[in-house]
Amino acid sequence: MLVLSLVWGILAALGMIVAFFPCLGSLNWLNIPFAAVGLIVSIVAVATSKQANRGAGIAGIVLCGVAVLFGLIRLAMGGGVL
Repeated sequence: MLVLSLVWGILAALGMIVAFFPCLGSLNWLNIPFAAVGLIVSIVAVATSKQANRGAGIAGIVLCGVAVLFGLIRLAMGGGVL
């Protein structure tokens, strides 16, 4: 499950990068919920894993958190958040 959270974080970060291009900012409406679910999965994976093998899960938490944060900032800059 830790590898799944890392892959989910990478996909969320790639979606965030694509959504930063002009005229593609509306992709954040899809990427933010995707990254939020990935953040929840990553937190559960880290909470249920052993102490020594948490690196991939923590990376997933960071990547999904950054994707949510920057997605919200991008939507606010573009006027997409009411």
